[in-house]
Amino acid sequence: MNKHPNRLWIVVFLLGLVFDFLFWDRSTGVNFPIFAIMCLLGGFGLLLVEGHRPAAKSLWLLVPFIFNAAFTFVRNEPLTRFLSFTFTLVPIALLAVTCLGGRWIEYGLPDYFKNFALLTVSLFARPIEFINTVHKEREERGEPPGRVLNWAILRGLLIAIPIVACFAALLASADVVFSDRLAEIFKPDKIGEYIIRTLLVIVCAYLLAGGILHAASKSRDENLVGEEKPFFKQFLGFTETAIVLISVSLLFIAFVIIQFQYFFGGEVNIGIEGQSYSSYARSGFNELVTVAFFSLLLVLGLSTITRRESRFQRLTYSGLSILIVVLVMIILVSAYQRLMLAIDWHGYSRLRLYPRIFLVWVAILFITVVALEVLRKERYFAFAAMLASLGFAASLTLVNVDASIIRHNTQRVARGLHLNVPHLASLSTDAIPELARQFQDESLPESTHEAVGALLLCYRQSEIADPDPDEDWRSFNLSQWQAQQALELVLPDLEEYNVNDDVFPVRVRTPGEKVLYCQHDYSR
Repeated sequence: MNKHPNRLWIVVFLLGLVFDFLFWDRSTGVNFPIFAIMCLLGGFGLLLVEGHRPAAKSLWLLVPFIFNAAFTFVRNEPLTRFLSFTFTLVPIALLAVTCLGGRWIEYGLPDYFKNFALLTVSLFARPIEFINTVHKEREERGEPPGRVLNWAILRGLLIAIPIVACFAALLASADVVFSDRLAEIFKPDKIGEYIIRTLLVIVCAYLLAGGILHAASKSRDENLVGEEKPFFKQFLGFTETAIVLISVSLLFIAFVIIQFQYFFGGEVNIGIEGQSYSSYARSGFNELVTVAFFSLLLVLGLSTITRRESRFQRLTYSGLSILIVVLVMIILVSAYQRLMLAIDWHGYSRLRLYPRIFLVWVAILFITVVALEVLRKERYFAFAAMLASLGFAASLTLVNVDASIIRHNTQRVARGLHLNVPHLASLSTDAIPELARQFQDESLPESTHEAVGALLLCYRQSEIADPDPDEDWRSFNLSQWQAQQALELVLPDLEEYNVNDDVFPVRVRTPGEKVLYCQHDYSR
């Protein structure tokens, strides 16, 4: 980009202005994917104009980028939204570090740490280095050094400002409305805001320039960490590793045998130990997931540092790794069963639905790790973990966590189980369209139907679906809009309900004279 540096500065400065327009004094909504896509197009455009063609494999990163960017304003459930933002930014960062090389699929964990560290440095240092390089090249060609900053633009602005000011004064005298608008814009208390916004535009443009320059000069991936020389020297003998794996396997086998006897045997066997299904379901879930996580680290870590000099040693290590993974899979089944018991007993909540989906992807990751170990493709472990993370995030998005909680918990009431209204009233706007559908379901028992109606009024009273009058299209959120439409559709059918919001917690009296609380009353 040294031949036409002004292109870079013009593009990033315009993107900085777009950032200010989309985000200043606005909450995050559709403005985020719009800005992310514009940055991507601006960066690709500059690279192509300068003759840098992105590698075909790098373009696969556009799939998770577009998917997650789209759902940043479609869902409102906290974890789903957080992961959508995260996995919109991660593919952009990966594009910046592997754009021209396209070897991100082969990245190991050291490659991720190394390249993201270099990208962070480039965001702050690369623009200054670029200015100095352009300055030196122009000096060598005998061009005036001042041209690098294009002083003609500055001189033009200095000439234009007084001229525009004179015309503005005349137009303000001619029209009172125009005069009022100018006075509003140039209020003394606005000066500080303008300074901050200008600085934000400059910072945004500077960081974008650093990312684009890094992609143009440092993203060819010629050498990956450990490709020519192992990153870690394999210092541990096979015998020591085999003893460790066999010992862990024996421990897991003992645990699995007990699980078969006391857990898979049913409620009678659990009762022998004096535990109910509910207490048994709550105990040990986190510990079992932790065991699975550290087992994965153990297999991967020993694979990195263990010497396997013969075919027998390689096959034995693979066999022991497979045994541990099989045992861990059984442990994960135990954890999953405990979780399902808790769901059967208490219904869905976010903290029960998250791990249910998470365990599925952990199991897929374990199977993939074993396959890579057997095939001697250890370098792809990090890629498998990345895909599993993306799969988990996509699953949360597609499942619609809060809507699933509403659907499951209202349907289970038909079995005579309790509906926790305060808990369901604490969910996001993602839950409201499903609540409206449940309210219109004539097959629901009358008590459940009234509880759902009370929930809708709890959401109506909380006003979480009401648009902020100070917001505009830039903050548009599809989940909030759908919730607002759903509430407007059912509100005429809720006239017989009575909301008392003069006390805490807010309570709703149903047509059947039942009082339901919108929040937990911890004083009762």
